[in-house]
Order: sequence, then structure tokens, then C-alpha cells
Amino acid sequence: MAKQDRAIRTRRAILEAAAIVFDEKGYRAAKLSDILERAKLTKGALYFHFTSKEALANAVLDAQVSETPVPSPQTYKMQEYVDMGLLFAHLLVSDPLLRASVRLSLEQVPEINRSSPYVEWVERNTRVLTEAKECGELLLHVDPAETARITVGAFGGMNAMVSTITPPLDLEREILTLYRHLLAGIAVPSVLLRLDVRPDRGAQVLAEAVLEPAAVTPGVDIA
Repeated sequence: MAKQDRAIRTRRAILEAAAIVFDEKGYRAAKLSDILERAKLTKGALYFHFTSKEALANAVLDAQVSETPVPSPQTYKMQEYVDMGLLFAHLLVSDPLLRASVRLSLEQVPEINRSSPYVEWVERNTRVLTEAKECGELLLHVDPAETARITVGAFGGMNAMVSTITPPLDLEREILTLYRHLLAGIAVPSVLLRLDVRPDRGAQVLAEAVLEPAAVTPGVDIA
């Protein structure tokens, strides 16, 4: 058990070090030597868990969804839809692993699977929006899959803009504004009036959310 725990801690240390380097330098400029120096580990320890910089980058990308807690169930499915986005926006402000994952997904790097987090976020949003429509919370014309793609695309674009322009904008505030605009065109009025879209909603959702056990250490090798 101690050996497994050590392997889990080592893998995590490598991921976190890689996230900081990828976030600061991007994929192309990042070097494995930089990651090893920050993680304070040997090359052998890194290669036991990750065979290349590409494999490491893909692991960071996978963490974008797997490392994000699942919001607690709510009375309205549309609240769960909102909570998913506001929670992620809140985490992006302080979590270097998620921030690096988003940066990698925006870089034009053919070696890494940049589509995987987008596909997973679209699927997750589609599921919640489909349930919301079945509960009568969406306007009749709204297509859940189409709305999910718009949501994920708009979120990604907003995040890219906020991280680029100066003076810097408040990401949580901008994402909250985005959801307010989206909700007005898809939610039935009676539900819209009952949704919590206050500025501190992301922090509240995080306090109530629980990370799924399967998301903590996916595919861990035992050293």
C-alpha cells in the first residue's frame, strides 16, 4: 500500500509541475528538464509514469474534466447546467493544472489530443440540458446538443479573450455574464427566475461538490 501511495504522489507531483511549466511557457517551449527541476524528481521517475512530453501533455489535458468536481444535484437541472460552468470558471482562477489544460487545448499542436476535453464537456452539458428539457425547463425550440456546443465554444472563447487582453478582466464575472445571456434564450421564464447566478455562486458550488473517486487517480501505475 505504501508503494502504491508513493507512486500516486509521484505521478501527481509530475502532473502539477508540468502544469505550471505548460501554463507559463506553452507546449512548444516547455522542456522536460524544466518539469523535472520543478518537481525535484529524476528522469527515471518521470519516464516510469509518462513516456514523453506528448504523453504528459495529454494527461494534463485529460485532467480538465476528470479533475473538476461534479456539482451537487439541484432542484432544477438548469441550475446544474449553470453550476457546471461557474464552478469551472472559479477553479480556473486558482488551479494551475486546469489552467494549463485549457492553455494546451487552445494551442495549435497536432501531437496532442486537444479535442478530448471539448468533446467531454459537450457530452456533459448535453446530458444535463437533455434532462432539463425532459423536465420542461427549456423553451420548446432549444436543442440540447446544439446548445451544449454553443456553451462550450463560448466559454472557451471568453476564457481565451480574458487571458489575452489588458487590463485583465475578471474571468468569473465574464463567465457569469455569459451564462446570464445564454439562459435568457433557452430557459422557460418560471425557471429562469429561480436560478442562482450570484457572483459567489462558483465558490459555493465548489464547497458543496465532491470529486468522484475515479477521477482522482486515473490509470495510476504502481512503482
